[in-house]
Amino acid sequence: MTTRLAFDLGAGSGRAVLGRLGSRRIELQEVHRFPNQPVQAGPRLHWDILRLLHELKQGLLQAKRHAGQEPASMAIDSWAVDFGLLGADGELLGNPVHYRDRRTDGVMERLRERHGDEWLFSRSGLQFLPFNTIYQLAAMSEQGSPQLKQAQTLLMIPDLLRYFLTGVKRQEFTNATTTGLLNPQTRSWDNELLKAAGVPVRLFAPLAQPGAAAGELTEALRGELGLGPIEVLCAAEHDTASAVAAVPALEDNFAYLSCGTWSLMGTEVPEPVLSAEALRYNFTNEGGVEGSWRLLKNIMGLWILEETRREWEREGHCPGYAELLQEVQALPAGGPLIDPDDSRFLHAGAMTPRIREWCRETGQPEPRGYGGYARCILESLALQYRYIFEQTEQASGRRFSGLHMVGGGIQNRLLCQWTADSLGLPVWAGPAEGSAIGNLAVQWIAAGELSGVREARRVIRDSFDVEQYEPSGGTGTSAMAAEAYGRFLALKEKMAAR
Repeated sequence: MTTRLAFDLGAGSGRAVLGRLGSRRIELQEVHRFPNQPVQAGPRLHWDILRLLHELKQGLLQAKRHAGQEPASMAIDSWAVDFGLLGADGELLGNPVHYRDRRTDGVMERLRERHGDEWLFSRSGLQFLPFNTIYQLAAMSEQGSPQLKQAQTLLMIPDLLRYFLTGVKRQEFTNATTTGLLNPQTRSWDNELLKAAGVPVRLFAPLAQPGAAAGELTEALRGELGLGPIEVLCAAEHDTASAVAAVPALEDNFAYLSCGTWSLMGTEVPEPVLSAEALRYNFTNEGGVEGSWRLLKNIMGLWILEETRREWEREGHCPGYAELLQEVQALPAGGPLIDPDDSRFLHAGAMTPRIREWCRETGQPEPRGYGGYARCILESLALQYRYIFEQTEQASGRRFSGLHMVGGGIQNRLLCQWTADSLGLPVWAGPAEGSAIGNLAVQWIAAGELSGVREARRVIRDSFDVEQYEPSGGTGTSAMAAEAYGRFLALKEKMAAR
């Protein structure tokens, strides 16, 4: 069996995963896992990009040790929107800034006021999120950034790490579509958007598609690690694009939820959807494998719970996940709810004061105890999933028989069940390592070992367990779920009217 290596980098951790394909079955082996922690340096929040490079090197060494040979190829996927800038000499000009940094505060609003939502959406097809690459670069332009003036090349995070490994500069398509600077109709960089953001055109090059060759390990790196010239490919480098490629759906018409620090819900479409309805719902159009598009919506996701647990850890005590979920299940229904996508929950820091603030503003009692906060977050997420699921149906003009959930968040079985209850439809959960599997699938397709994404999904379906969650009491929304959803919508309307 041919062994290939996927590096899957999330906003909180990264992993190196070996994949073996044989007899139409996939075998995975995680050989290296590492934290990915941002670093506050003065006023800026940065990614520790050189630490990530170090961990990639360790992953390469562990891959050879565990497999007994070097992988036939490797590829990297990661979160979207963030980037590094290279100077004329090819040197990195500064540590990439984290998307949760506050340098973009107010920038999106100014560009929307100056150019109008319709113009920006028609040219980019992108959801309005304050941390999108276009607003990060516009912030640098407004502030007269010396880095931006000196830069000759922009590379997204996987592009940048690939460049460190190979010396080859390639900008990959799926991650480029998350920037807000690419025109989905021409599938190329949009000079009018670059001009609007004050971004030099020279930073951008023709795009590489998932599966394209991107060089091999440099001679210097081979000498350092004692490795041969391992081939490096472009994956579907936005981790959600890789996760969607791994959705084990056997039908063309399906809805998915990539569930982790962020939750991303949508459907796969053959062409971008740039309708007034998609704009009104603030949906995004991002590139996928084999020329597909992902019509989707970003949802704040398990970030709120993760950050709340970090707050409790700083205070000296935080219950384990299993203990916390037991507390949640012991609580009665009808407790307080939040809108997970309220902007106050975007930035790092103590979450419980913000949850209490939301509850006061909406006339709800504040959560009590660890379980109370966790139930508030998880139940609100499940209700938000229904809200976006219904919008996905309306924006796409489709109806879905259920929801495919992939990603690490599916290990929270309570959230999966509450999502099925909220939707009144079945939820199919699995696989958990969706992004790594999709990364590997692109490599196997590029090598001709799989014929395409349709075959890849069939093999994934045969290789990994998918757990089915039925709505409590059978298909259809229960009276309890209907009451909670009605209350959730009323709270949204109340805050929108403020």
